[in-house]
Amino acid sequence: MGGPESCDPRPMLESTVVTPSIRLLAADIDGTLLNPQLQISDPDMAALRRAQEEGVEIVLVTGRRHRFALPIAQQLGFDLWVISSNGAVTRSLAGETFHRDLLPVEACRRLCEEMREFRGNTVLTFDTEGKGAIVLEHMRELNASIQRWLEKNLEYIDFVIPLEDSLTQDPVQAMFCGPIARMHQVLERLAASAVEEQFTVLRTEYPVRDLSIVDVLNRGCTKGHALERWANFRAIPREQVMAIGDNYNDIEMLAYAGSPFIMGNASEELRAKGWAVTLSNAENGVAAAIEQVLGRARVQV
Repeated sequence: MGGPESCDPRPMLESTVVTPSIRLLAADIDGTLLNPQLQISDPDMAALRRAQEEGVEIVLVTGRRHRFALPIAQQLGFDLWVISSNGAVTRSLAGETFHRDLLPVEACRRLCEEMREFRGNTVLTFDTEGKGAIVLEHMRELNASIQRWLEKNLEYIDFVIPLEDSLTQDPVQAMFCGPIARMHQVLERLAASAVEEQFTVLRTEYPVRDLSIVDVLNRGCTKGHALERWANFRAIPREQVMAIGDNYNDIEMLAYAGSPFIMGNASEELRAKGWAVTLSNAENGVAAAIEQVLGRARVQV
């Protein structure tokens, strides 16, 4: 018969909370977070919200202007920061600015002169509200895909001839937009120009739409540098940073992150870089990547 020393023969159950392996998750928007219908799928939305609830900071990192990225960020339903214009601006949903990396006026003026033959494909953006945030001379040479984007942003567009007259302050960036073949000519011209070394040149391509965007930013300005700056500010080592992207302008961000994921809809060139490949943006690829890193169970019994 058991005395006071007797113990319950049933095994003790110990509960251990598993600490997330990542603390910062950077997600691209177009081609990554947005599906082909330009919406955030319910599984991707749920996965991001679950990660945020479990202590992972979410930051959206996009080539979009901050204002154009806001409606997407606001859908997530929690406070977060947005790195926009391919790393040029880091700003909260409430409008607080952490960092801006603008293109010097004189350098942009020289760029416009050097790239005069592509004037009909050139767009300048400024970190201002209202009309004048987007400036171009005309829309005649812009293809249908970018025209739709411009039509959505009509309230911010100003037409200025010559384009240089709009340069009364440092712009965020210069953009060249058009068919892929035409933008390859832009890239070749930039590479051969005397001003190329003053800038960072990034490209984004959407073959299905025959659309390419060549972004010209201040030297050293990329999504990767902006993400690294933010992670350092948050005292998060790169080993605990996860990034998800799909296009050429995501390369520096993916190279920085300790856990990089490329979308299944990315080009073969990007998929061949050795990064983990998740599902496509039509198959909830963001949710699949988060699931792979964080796992389903957070409490082990």
